[in-house]
Amino acid sequence: MNEAEDLIALDIVSKFPLSASLRVPTDLSALARVLDWFDGLESPIVPQRIWLQLKTALAEAFTNAVRHAHQGESALTVEIHFEQTAEFLRLKVIDCGPRFDLEAKLQDLPDVDLNATGGRGLRLMDCIADELCYTRLEDNRNCLSLLKRYQIQSGS
Repeated sequence: MNEAEDLIALDIVSKFPLSASLRVPTDLSALARVLDWFDGLESPIVPQRIWLQLKTALAEAFTNAVRHAHQGESALTVEIHFEQTAEFLRLKVIDCGPRFDLEAKLQDLPDVDLNATGGRGLRLMDCIADELCYTRLEDNRNCLSLLKRYQIQSGS
């Protein structure tokens, strides 16, 4: 990094942790809004490859919440929380679906069929995330948390 890039990175890092939240209806058409929101949070110090991986995982997590957890129940909403520190990015996708055993499901999944039109989301999220976990919240909602570590990049 040159001196100007160092100053930009220090300015960004001094504002950590950064966080943002979004609540959207349970509707696959809301995916564009979710991804636009996420694009608006993009940071110049995060390598683009890392950002795009997390964006892909977010798209998978959101569509899974709509299709599987809420089964298209339009009265429900999906909450998304984003956090950035100097070391990692974290996404939390919260839904109102039934309890789900992520670890068991991941173990039961067959190898990824690259030609399949579905069924790859969990495996893909597991490959992208440095930490992927699912918790049942006290209010009986589900929280899928994806953490991705990164190293600060220069602006060039």
